[in-house]
Amino acid sequence: MNIPKFSNVPHSFHSELKRRISEYFEEVGKSTTGNYQLFIKAVILMVCFVFVYVHLVFFTPSVIWQILESVLLGCLVAAIGFNVMHDGAHGSFSKYKWVNKIAAFSLNILGGNSFMWNVKHNVIHHAYTNVDGVDDDIDIQPWMRMSTTQKKYKLHKYQHYYFWFLYSLLYIFWIFVLDYQKYFKSKIGRMPLKKMSLNDHLVFWSFKIFHAFLFIGLPIYMVGFTSWLISFVIFTTVAGFVLSLVFQLAHTVEHTAFPVPAEDTGKLEDEWAVHQIKTTANFATNNKVVSWLVGGLNFQIEHHLFPKISHVHYPAISKIIKQACRDYGLEYIEYPRVRYAVASHVAFLRQMGQG
Repeated sequence: MNIPKFSNVPHSFHSELKRRISEYFEEVGKSTTGNYQLFIKAVILMVCFVFVYVHLVFFTPSVIWQILESVLLGCLVAAIGFNVMHDGAHGSFSKYKWVNKIAAFSLNILGGNSFMWNVKHNVIHHAYTNVDGVDDDIDIQPWMRMSTTQKKYKLHKYQHYYFWFLYSLLYIFWIFVLDYQKYFKSKIGRMPLKKMSLNDHLVFWSFKIFHAFLFIGLPIYMVGFTSWLISFVIFTTVAGFVLSLVFQLAHTVEHTAFPVPAEDTGKLEDEWAVHQIKTTANFATNNKVVSWLVGGLNFQIEHHLFPKISHVHYPAISKIIKQACRDYGLEYIEYPRVRYAVASHVAFLRQMGQG
C-alpha cells in the first residue's frame, strides 16, 4: 500500500515546539529521561507483581483473596506496561540504552513481544495516528467501527454498549492471537513487517513458551485447573480492559480527528506535529494518582509530540505545549476528569455506530 506523507511547512509548529522544549531542559538542567522517582516506582510495581504472583501460585489463598489478588495482578500488569515497558520501548526510561532495553523487554515476560510492539506502536501508530488503513490501533473490524471511513455493520449500532466486553479481551487476544497473526503474515494491518533477525525469532518463540509456563503450566500444576482458570480469566480481562481504555481515551473521543490522505497526492493536510495535536487528547492531567498509575499516558499529547521524553516531565512541558497551541491557533484537546473522557469515548462510539 502507499504510505501517506505529511505536508512540509516552513517555520513549522514542530520546529518551534522543539526549540521551546529544548530551552526548557537547558534552563532547568534536567535530563529528558526518567529520574529516581520513576526508578522507585518501577521497583515498587515489579516487587508487588512478583509478590502477588507468588502468593497466588504457591500459597493458594482463599477464594475471596484469590479474586482480589487476581484483579490486583491485572492492574499491575497494566501499570508495568504503562510505566516501565512503555518508557523503555521509547528509550525514555533511562539515559542508558541497556536499561531501556531491559525495561522494554518486560513486555516479553508479560506475554507480548517487544519487536512487534516497536513496529506497531513506535513506528506506525506514532507516525500515522488515527489514519484508517495504517494505524492498527483503530482497526477493530468487523467488531467495532472507529472511523467514518470504515464499513458500518448493523452490530455497530450497539458498540457503545458492548465495547467493555471486547476491550476486556484485548490482553488475552494480544498474547495468544494478534502477535501470531503479525508474525505469520509478516504484516501489521496493511503495513509490511520489517524483517526479523534470527535473534528476534528466538526471542519471540522462547518467551511465548516461557510465558505459557509462567502463567499457564506452573499455576495449573500448583493450584489445579479450575483455580487457575478463575484467576487467569480475571487478571487477563482486568488487564485488557485497563490497557484498552487508557489508549482509547487518548485518540477515539468526540473531538479528535481522523485525517484522510488526499487521493491525488497521498498527502495528509497537516504537518506531523499538527496532525498529532488534532488526533490526540489528554485527560485528568491534574489527578496525580491517575498520572502515577498510567505512566503519564493521560498526557498523551505531550507523549505523542515528544515520545523520547520520559512521562515524569509531562506536567512541566504541557504548559509550554499549551502556550504554543494558543500561539498557533490550535485546539489543545483535554478532559479534566476521567469520567468526562469516558463519556466522550462512549458518545464517539455511539456516533460511529449511527453515522
